[in-house]
Amino acid sequence: MPLFLMSIGASKTSISLIEGVAESTASLLKALSGYWSDKIGKNKPFMIIGYGITALITPLYVLAKTPLHILIFRFTERVGKGIRTASRDSLISVSVKNNEAGKSFGFQKAMDNSGAIIGPLIAATLLYFFPANYSNIFLLATIPALFGVLTVLFFIKEEKTKIKKDGYRISLKQFPKKFYIFLFIIFVFTLGNSADALLLVRTAETGINESYIPFVLMIFNTVSVLLAIPIGKLSDKIGREKLITLGFFVYSAVYYCFGRYNNIKIYITLFVFYGLYSALTDGNQKALISDIVGINLKGTGYGLYHAVLGITLLPASLIAGVLYDKVDSGAPFFFGSVMSLLAAIMMIIFTIDDRTLMSKRYSDISK
Repeated sequence: MPLFLMSIGASKTSISLIEGVAESTASLLKALSGYWSDKIGKNKPFMIIGYGITALITPLYVLAKTPLHILIFRFTERVGKGIRTASRDSLISVSVKNNEAGKSFGFQKAMDNSGAIIGPLIAATLLYFFPANYSNIFLLATIPALFGVLTVLFFIKEEKTKIKKDGYRISLKQFPKKFYIFLFIIFVFTLGNSADALLLVRTAETGINESYIPFVLMIFNTVSVLLAIPIGKLSDKIGREKLITLGFFVYSAVYYCFGRYNNIKIYITLFVFYGLYSALTDGNQKALISDIVGINLKGTGYGLYHAVLGITLLPASLIAGVLYDKVDSGAPFFFGSVMSLLAAIMMIIFTIDDRTLMSKRYSDISK
């Protein structure tokens, strides 16, 4: 997508803005769809609609001639993601058995990134034989999108739950304070977590052949796939907070090096560690929310979580794009490194405070 945007005249700021607007505007739907999935006690209908919209929009990218066209299509496609994401995570969370939320979300992350390995391989092959022919890529991407809809429709089943009565209300006061503190930490981190598109743009500036860019992205996804399930299992044993904190530290170091150096060999190594960061944080953040939020609030909880991610991405992308174009190509990565380091420190305090509170409660119960 970033390479295609640059081919039709988009600037770095435009690329960041398109990603930020699309994600942030549609993110409000994540909270609403999560709320309604809790309200009716069903997740599957929202997943069908959400994945269906993506399947319909994907081939339309072929018609795009300007960055504005991409913004419209990208926004609509993200609406689909906004509708399906919270319900998908809620479905996984309520299906967890034997306190294995880390393993379950690690598996989901591994499958997600497995598709993101095969996709870049196909894209790289197409770009090699047909340079800058992005139409073929978008048309072929429609096929797995359709299979995704059919999979949800025919192969996913959820346990029957009682539909909530009309008088049933979900209030933000029902969520524990710990949940909101964690969301604030996520906000701080995400403010420095610009769209991955800028990482690919930064990599392209090393002079690497554009057809190899998908392979670089594949390195990140491969590492994430290999580590997601083992790290998820580890979080079930030692706790999510430690691994999330470590992930933030890894991210800080990776982004600092992206800003400091401009060497493809170094970048390849950085994408390996970027995959480690992804495996440490993505699944474990969702697993931690599963631990914190009650079963009747899963959809709403995940909706709020994804809404924070999406809404914060707009200022994050704007900041990164302006820093890239107006200050220096390394500036957005230094900014992301600092924000991640701050989030890591906050997670340490979060973990210590939580342990202190649990210890105090145990002591009170003993007395």
